Amino acid sequence: MTAQATIPSHVCIIMDGNGRWAKKRLMPRGFGHRKGVEATRRSVEFFASVGVRHLTLFAFSSENWSRPNEEVSSLMELFMLSLQKYTGELHDKGIRIRFVGDKLLFSEALQQQIRDTENKTRENSRMSLNIAANYGGRWDIVNAARLLAQQVADEELSPEQIDDQTFRRALSLGDGPDPDLFIRTGGEQRISNFLLWQLAYAEFYFCDRLWPDFSNDDMQVALDEYSRRQRRYGKTSEQVEISG
Repeated sequence: MTAQATIPSHVCIIMDGNGRWAKKRLMPRGFGHRKGVEATRRSVEFFASVGVRHLTLFAFSSENWSRPNEEVSSLMELFMLSLQKYTGELHDKGIRIRFVGDKLLFSEALQQQIRDTENKTRENSRMSLNIAANYGGRWDIVNAARLLAQQVADEELSPEQIDDQTFRRALSLGDGPDPDLFIRTGGEQRISNFLLWQLAYAEFYFCDRLWPDFSNDDMQVALDEYSRRQRRYGKTSEQVEISG
């Protein structure tokens, strides 16, 4: 097991490859998404067990609405069923669940289920599970800019007070740490409009494994790789070694 000192505080994941996993087995894409839920549950349990305090999962991007209607409908139903099935279990394990993204396009029933899940788990502190749904990094930045602009218009804030930290706090997840480790499964090597601001200094780990097959061993490999990285934040290696 990786030493506790090298465990990232915040891990974020693009869970890619459900559709391709199903296609390889001559199954409909929805079957891959259902198997992906099992991998998601496995990842939550694993990262909570090793001491990760924040886990952010990219479940549905703002661009995913352009997928075939049948697949989108299946995903919405799967969101609802998964929340109904697993909220109690995660609550009992001390995990807080919250959604980030523009939830207004979801059905009222799904919005209510999201509210119920967030309210039920709000006081949990073992780990914060952030589910990015109808989320886009550009939307996040634009939304933060609007919030700050409104505060300026309301004379609650002056333009001179807007700095890096002020802007960061206006973003989704602004009340927690930025991601330390970004993982993407499925072989693609891009961030696909995910946490554009927040990933500025994260360590990136790309894996060819399709999400439904992403095992605890694969997660441990990602953590081991992270533990070998030197995070410099613009400094030289020598400066980091002296300060560390």
